[in-house]
Amino acid sequence: MRAIQFTEYGPPGVVHIAEVAAPHAGPGEIRVAVRASGVSAGEMRIRSGTLRDVVPTTFPYRTGFDAAGVVDEVGDGVTGVGIGDEVFGMTDSTARGANADFAVLAAWAPKPAAWSWEEAGGAAGSVETATRVLDRLAVGGGHTVLVQGAAGGVGAIAVQLAVARGATVIGTASERNHDFLRSLGAEPTTYGTGLVERIRALAPAGVDAVFDCAGGTLPDLIAIAGDAARVVTIADLTAAAHGVHLSHGTPADDTGGTLGTHADPLASYGLAIAVTLAGEGRLRVPVAAAFPLAEAAAAHELSESRHARGKIVLVN
Repeated sequence: MRAIQFTEYGPPGVVHIAEVAAPHAGPGEIRVAVRASGVSAGEMRIRSGTLRDVVPTTFPYRTGFDAAGVVDEVGDGVTGVGIGDEVFGMTDSTARGANADFAVLAAWAPKPAAWSWEEAGGAAGSVETATRVLDRLAVGGGHTVLVQGAAGGVGAIAVQLAVARGATVIGTASERNHDFLRSLGAEPTTYGTGLVERIRALAPAGVDAVFDCAGGTLPDLIAIAGDAARVVTIADLTAAAHGVHLSHGTPADDTGGTLGTHADPLASYGLAIAVTLAGEGRLRVPVAAAFPLAEAAAAHELSESRHARGKIVLVN
C-alpha cells in the first residue's frame, strides 16, 4: 500500500510516498480503507527535528494520527462495528501511520452524515486534543475562555466544544479570520501587542481559562488568566519555565524533562460527543485545504506556514 513517511529530519521536502506492507487490526482495533486523513501540526516539529531530544523517533517515520474510512478488518474483542461501516478515529499515538491507503484505528466513532470525508478525516485528533485540554481546564457553563490561535485546526474545534459546554469564548486570530470565528460562536480579537488590554476590555469580569494553541505568548496569557494553573498550552515548549501545563500525547513514562510533565490521558470519549454535536449541527470541521496523498510535502509546507484556517487533510 501507499504510505507517507520521512527517513530523515528536514524541511517539508523530506516527506514522501512509499510502498509499504499493509498493517492489520490487532485485538481491540479496526482497520479502515482510508478516504481522508489529517495532517498533524505536531508532526511538523517531529519532522523538522525540533523535538528530536524529547520525542523518540525511529526511521522511517510514518505520519498521520487521524483518519476516516470504511472498515475492512475488525480485531478480536471488538463489538459494535462491522465490515463496511463508515467511521472516523485515531491510531495508537505511538504507531501513527494514518496517512496511508489503510490505517489501524485504536479509537473510533461512526462518521457523521453531515460531514464530508475530508471533514471526518481531519476531525479525530483535533476533537481529542480540544476535549483533553478543556477537561484539564474544567471548562463548563458560565465560564469565560480564551482560545489563543482559534482559527487553526485544534483552535476551531476548541471554540465549538467550549461553546457547547456553555462557555463564553474569546478567540484570537488575524483580522481576516474574525468573521470566521464569529461563525463558530467566539468573540474575536487580534493577537500581538496589547493583547492583555484587549482581553480585559472584552472580559472585564476576568477570564477563567486560557487554551493556547499557538505558543510564544505565555507571560501575557498568564497575566490574562491571573494564574499559570489556569493556562494550558499544546504549542509552547517553554511551558514548564512559566509554570504552565503542556498537554501532549507522548508516552506516559515521560519523566518530566523538556516537555515538563507526564502525558494527559487521551480524551477519546470526545469522539462520541462530536458525533452528537455534528448531528445537531453544532460542530463542523473547517478544512483549510485537501491534498492528494502524493502531495503530502505540499500539505506539510502549508501547515508549517501557520496560515491555514482549519484542518489540512490528505485524500485517497
